[in-house]
Amino acid sequence: MGAYAELSPADRAKVDGLLADTRAAGGLAPVDLEAFWRDQKAAQADPFGPDIPQCAFGAGLSHECVFAELGIPVDYRRFLDDEPWALDLCRRYNDRAEEVVGRRILNETPRNPERKWPAVKALHDIFEAENAWEGGASGSWWLKASAHTPAELAALLDRVERRLEDLRSFLLPPNWEAEKARLTGLGLRSPLYRGQRGPCTFACSVFGPENLLLLYYDDRDLMARFRDAIIRAVLERARILDEEAGFTPETAPRGWSWMDDNSCLFTPEMYDFFAMPIHRAVFGRYAAGPDDRRFQHSDSAMGHLLPLMAEVDFNRVNLGPTLRVDEIRRHLPRAVIHGQLAPFTYSRNEEANMVAEFLRDFGQARANRGLVFATAGSVNNGSRLTGMRLLMAAVQRHGRYDD
Repeated sequence: MGAYAELSPADRAKVDGLLADTRAAGGLAPVDLEAFWRDQKAAQADPFGPDIPQCAFGAGLSHECVFAELGIPVDYRRFLDDEPWALDLCRRYNDRAEEVVGRRILNETPRNPERKWPAVKALHDIFEAENAWEGGASGSWWLKASAHTPAELAALLDRVERRLEDLRSFLLPPNWEAEKARLTGLGLRSPLYRGQRGPCTFACSVFGPENLLLLYYDDRDLMARFRDAIIRAVLERARILDEEAGFTPETAPRGWSWMDDNSCLFTPEMYDFFAMPIHRAVFGRYAAGPDDRRFQHSDSAMGHLLPLMAEVDFNRVNLGPTLRVDEIRRHLPRAVIHGQLAPFTYSRNEEANMVAEFLRDFGQARANRGLVFATAGSVNNGSRLTGMRLLMAAVQRHGRYDD
């Protein structure tokens, strides 16, 4: 039965009442759309705000959801590669979204190739890891290992360290200067680097999860060398791209984001040895201020790492569905919590549990605020517009701070 079975009788009655009203309305949950989006604008601006009328909502849908909604076979690869087809799906989806949730959710604007910056090599290129599409039409991008033994890793780090001596010439393509002149003439600024596959996930991708974890016990010096090379590469890549965009260290924009699902594999001791020095170095350069964005996405069971995350004061988090709002809040009192709706509760359209998870999370967040009710992880195909509207109705009916 999931979260619904864990609710108090009074809260189960709230769920039952909303679902009964939804059925009576022909399957569209009762919500004042104009009022919802007005109140959402205020709540989203500051989820901790003392005067916000309702809980901030973050369980919006993405392009991955068009297939189930429109009843067509999944083809993520074509969606990425066939822009006219993808935009047609987005328009059809948005027509439905406008009726159901009162907003056109997906981008419908064609890309303008005249305003596209040439590709700059990424962190995985520095570490010689291939980013390859796997799984066919329903697949995704996967980063493949570039070293498989300690000896191969040591040799890879030899090459990485030499590359870091002149990283600019490695990162930027041959046509960079000409394209930079043309695009800046159009009033555009070159892209910055303020987010990255997280330390644990990136390192596991480059060397393999089992190999990396065993390295902590078998060759800690090599693991430290790997860690330090990541620090140097991240900071140097960010510095170079800042300079290309015309920023100095004093004027460069602040904030950093990590996407680090594999952090759950690390014991606290491993995490403290490998990931924490990377966090301290990168945040020290780019997110040292109390209000600078320090974000981590890790949709995994990594509650054992929360005390360490508290040391560097992550202030925005999107963590796994096994964690609870009150557990996260104990360790990260200043963090905006994006969660804790289980992604498959949403994609399987488990309506009673969807509403129940909102009541659970809002109940734990209400006293201190700071919750953006969202999936604790990705939004998956199968999540429906009617489900999004149901959650919006739950927020409007049972997630008010001004009641």
